[in-house]
Amino acid sequence: MRVDKFLWCVRYFKTRNQASIACKKGHVKVDEVVAKPGKEVYPTCKISLRKNQINYDILVNDSPPNRIGAKLIQVSTDYVFNGKSFTPYIESDEVEPTGVYGQTKLEGE
Repeated sequence: MRVDKFLWCVRYFKTRNQASIACKKGHVKVDEVVAKPGKEVYPTCKISLRKNQINYDILVNDSPPNRIGAKLIQVSTDYVFNGKSFTPYIESDEVEPTGVYGQTKLEGE
């Protein structure tokens, strides 16, 4: 699946055109390499995206067959972890919030 279509399917962008423009501006990297909109992504690819001054790291588990419904998407924060890991966090990692914000995020999840 093309990277611009993937980012649209998982709702990082409202339109494929917006995702394509982000790729052309160099805001999207696949496996640490700046990606053109037509770059194919596969399971285990790591997509780095900069949008609205926020950096997102996305690990591709699988390609969705079509656009995912908004109620199936949950974007979480890493504030529920202590920040001592040198590798990206996964859902099964032990949570240990270091502040009030992290504690309230943990309670909300």
